[in-house]
Amino acid sequence: MSSTQFLLFRDCMAQQLISRQKIDTATGDSSELDDFVDFLAEEGWSGLPLSLHEATYQSRAEVPEADEVDLESGVSPTFTDTLVSYGVVEDVDDAVKLLRKVVEAYRAEACAPPPVWSSTRTKECEICEREVPLTYHHLIPKSVHEKVVKKGWHDESMLGSVAWLCRPCHSMVHHVARCEELAKEYYTIELLLQREDIQKWQKYASKQRWGSRPKKVYRAPV
Repeated sequence: MSSTQFLLFRDCMAQQLISRQKIDTATGDSSELDDFVDFLAEEGWSGLPLSLHEATYQSRAEVPEADEVDLESGVSPTFTDTLVSYGVVEDVDDAVKLLRKVVEAYRAEACAPPPVWSSTRTKECEICEREVPLTYHHLIPKSVHEKVVKKGWHDESMLGSVAWLCRPCHSMVHHVARCEELAKEYYTIELLLQREDIQKWQKYASKQRWGSRPKKVYRAPV
């Protein structure tokens, strides 16, 4: 289970569990926290309606509020029994209240509007991670916006998404793929970094000093 929505729900679950100071007693060891959160998140997630599983900013009108979801009948008995037996909550009603808080936080995050992309500016290039002068790369190139919307590749709210790249990394991205391919297949930094050529470039570029020339020039053997 690795959908973006589930991972967001899991983080909301962790926040609720950690905020309750009995969590250390429940897990026994901080190294067990991940497994404990994963288990409870999966149990809680399984009882939620499909509209919550697929919650996004675009679908927000169809996503019920936390207090509109019938958690009492939908929640897994294993979820409530585990929380009660480990002393994280006192009873079944308390377990449902905890889950409702998780659902409320998850819905707010999943249905939040996309960021104002100019506010996402970083100090380091998002590919080579050097702290150098940056440019912004339209992850969905402007030249294909009309086609992207017409083909239904992305929602219009995604058209302004950008990544902050140094000029060499920016040029490399456009060198390895055409605008249509970038828009359809590589519209996030994470997707770009899955490319082998970008990974190789990243390793090379991250070692280069900005604004300086090497003292020695490589010459091929004759």
